[in-house]
Amino acid sequence: MDLKTLKELKPAEYESAADGYRALADMARTAKDRLETSVAAGMRNSVEGAAADAAHVELQELGANFQYTHTECGVISTALNGFAFDMAAAKRKLEAAIADAQADRMTVNPDGTVTYPAGPDKVDGAIPDGGSTGGYSTPQAQAVGRQAANLSPNPYAARAQGIADRISTALAEATAADEKWAPQLRSLRADDDLTVSARDWADTGSDASGARGAADRYLDTIAGPPKDASPAENAQWWKSLSDEERDAHITMNPASVGALDGLPAGVRDEANRTVLAQKQGQYQAALDLLPPPPTNKYVTLAHGKAGHRVPTVEYKEWLQKYGEDYERLTHSLKGMQSIEERFAKTGAEGLPEAYLLGFSAEGTGRAIIANGNPDTADHTAVYVPGTTTNLGSIGGDINRMTNLWRDADRAVGAGSVSTITWLGYDAPQSIAKDAAFSHYADEGAPAYNRFLDGLDASRAVDTPSHTTAIGHSYGSTLIGSAARQGDLNADDVIFAGSPGVQVGSAGRMDVPQGHVWNQEAAWDVVPDFGRAAHSGNEWSMGGGVMIIPSDAAFGANQMVTGTSGHSDYWEPNTTSLQNQASVVVGQYGDVKIED
Repeated sequence: MDLKTLKELKPAEYESAADGYRALADMARTAKDRLETSVAAGMRNSVEGAAADAAHVELQELGANFQYTHTECGVISTALNGFAFDMAAAKRKLEAAIADAQADRMTVNPDGTVTYPAGPDKVDGAIPDGGSTGGYSTPQAQAVGRQAANLSPNPYAARAQGIADRISTALAEATAADEKWAPQLRSLRADDDLTVSARDWADTGSDASGARGAADRYLDTIAGPPKDASPAENAQWWKSLSDEERDAHITMNPASVGALDGLPAGVRDEANRTVLAQKQGQYQAALDLLPPPPTNKYVTLAHGKAGHRVPTVEYKEWLQKYGEDYERLTHSLKGMQSIEERFAKTGAEGLPEAYLLGFSAEGTGRAIIANGNPDTADHTAVYVPGTTTNLGSIGGDINRMTNLWRDADRAVGAGSVSTITWLGYDAPQSIAKDAAFSHYADEGAPAYNRFLDGLDASRAVDTPSHTTAIGHSYGSTLIGSAARQGDLNADDVIFAGSPGVQVGSAGRMDVPQGHVWNQEAAWDVVPDFGRAAHSGNEWSMGGGVMIIPSDAAFGANQMVTGTSGHSDYWEPNTTSLQNQASVVVGQYGDVKIED
């Protein structure tokens, strides 16, 4: 970077280009939203058949392309702003040095040397000659210039050298910025085809990571969320940002933004969909690198027990080398696909838009999916699944809350409903090994409380939402722990198949009297099995039997289920589901209570 180039550089032109890419990103986001919530939804309600199904697939791909465009243009916009910021800082230093030179009647030459006038006072009876010093050709030349300036009797010489050094520093910073940003900006180019592949999506994560590292100085000027903030403080921080600053946070830190309780549902959804798409791309690309399992997996033994099958030698070797990674990747991708399938159902029989309020593929995974916008809903239900739930199995729990939304929507009349699947904790993964331990609930309960508080902080209307906490199996234990550890921000609580909730009375659930509801279906063995581990140990029914929500002594309203077993509480067209829907929308008179 030379003097002429930096003087003529216009950072505003790059900022203008960044604005253009941000506008394009906004257009792509708007197009995706309209495609999913209007075009595709309208087609589902008016067109059927093989051609319609094929069109839906094409629309999904087009929506994914718009999302990819939105994500990449957001990264490019932030990168250009980061480059302009670094260059503007260097140019300000250069301009300040030139201005100081002109004020002292010095001249900055094209090669970076500074010419200074004759001295103002005589030295040894003579006026010191003027001259030039500085330059930015080599460090050695600069050192010679400094030595000459220090030896010169002209006081302007040292000042000229100082200005020359400042010019050299500005040019060095501009050169460093150019060298830093050139490869980053060159990398932000899509493949020259019309297919957004898994690898393309994986690359968006790398692009964002690279731009984030290069743009550290620019991003440091944008206020981050306060440390250990409450949901209300998160909401206030977000409101304080400009549109450009919000876009930079979503683009560069989508996982962090998507996890912040208190931010608007639309913002969290946008950030988490980016994380979801990137993880899908990364996991699919990693899976594609693994050799598939052999076709011949098992062999039937010729002797011994008839029909006894064992893995082949080839399959054993494959399992040893690749089995763990293959299972992890395919299982997680199955869960991601379940989330995508819920997105695709928007509009089907009136099903509202889905919002991805939390997502992570790490560990057993996280997924928080809302049917309808909780920021504006009149009634909100937040459901916590239980033992064995993880990202790969989330599809069943999404369907449960979809079923509940349909029944609640029919029951509510003029109001609006949002039902949320909340897998925001590490659920026990084994009934035999893990389900008896309380630490899963105790560690997850604070996050559930923060999420409920966040729903209040992100409200987009003046009226509060009527909120119902719903727990199935071990999920009810987490809700009980949330009430025991903090203040459960709910109006009603529903337990289904509860093994115990760590407290022995409905009065300790932080909701008004009469607003704790319980369901125990016929042949559901989990409630009695859980007594010893998760009941309120300070309460006793006598004979060492501890109280759980199914017991009359607990004080919950015992709702009719009409179902059997541990897993059918949300089956369509059941009294169990209808009763839950009536509670969710506050139609308590329609709830059927056991005799």
